[in-house]
Amino acid sequence: MQKVFVSACLVGNKVRYNGSSLSLDKSDKGWLELNVELTVFCPEVSAGLPIPRAPAEIIGGYGHDVLSHNASVLGDDGVDVTDAFLTGARQALSLCQQHGIKYAILAEGSPSCGSQQIYGGTFSGKKIPGAGVTAHLLMTNGIKVYSQHTVAQLIREVKNEP
Repeated sequence: MQKVFVSACLVGNKVRYNGSSLSLDKSDKGWLELNVELTVFCPEVSAGLPIPRAPAEIIGGYGHDVLSHNASVLGDDGVDVTDAFLTGARQALSLCQQHGIKYAILAEGSPSCGSQQIYGGTFSGKKIPGAGVTAHLLMTNGIKVYSQHTVAQLIREVKNEP
């Protein structure tokens, strides 16, 4: 059975910065639960960040810039959490590699998990095109990343596998 890495917040775990969760579309989640093995993980919590925690954004770039040490991840309280974001991303990649996972569903908008959009680094609520730290690391290592909004594309791809 195909294994799929999924952000813990997307399956109802209250691990987001404010202690909340997000959700997948009910029919998408049902199909996934019946047809793939979900590997549930939160990069930020795995790296030791607490729940709740200050909202964080990438300052001065995107996920790839954080990975190359050219940008930082800061909480809106001014605390630098870059190291935790890097640790969580590396742990996520390691888990995927250990288990032969080639697909991930990550929470859009997150400075860790956003794959198409992240918050813009101004704490104004504005999103910009780009990928977060974990999403970028997974994608550059051959893992196809989807968001909670594009699960239908993943389902089509899994159904069409030989």
